[in-house]
Amino acid sequence: MALTGIWYVLGFAFAAGSFAFLTFGAAWLVSHRNRGDVHKGLPYESGIDTYGDTHGRFGLSFYIYALLFVAFDIEVVFIYLWALIFRNPGADAGALFISMLVFVGILLFGLAYAWRKGVLSWRGPGEAIGDRRPPTGEHSSPE
Repeated sequence: MALTGIWYVLGFAFAAGSFAFLTFGAAWLVSHRNRGDVHKGLPYESGIDTYGDTHGRFGLSFYIYALLFVAFDIEVVFIYLWALIFRNPGADAGALFISMLVFVGILLFGLAYAWRKGVLSWRGPGEAIGDRRPPTGEHSSPE
């Protein structure tokens, strides 16, 4: 009876290894490989031939917005789970409410800090955060 548990462990280890190797094998089989046809290696966008470098770089602003989105998306998950616990009649409502106020306060403080630093204002390429010039597309009025 003592060796019964080891068979479960070995079975799961075999299943995990098989899954990993089968996944990599399937990806290798269906992956894009150039098999002699020159047109297979070209990127395809709506039937229009590409021009210039197809591996362009994105600005840092895209990544900052993505990180802020992920942070506040996770906040929504936590608030939903908190609301489920808050509904429980046996829970201490006051302590739960105070803890959520602290949590949201910390996140709002981080948002205010990012806003104050100018992270949330969109900039064109080559415009640094500390620049006092208006962003591209906006013109300062002559005084």
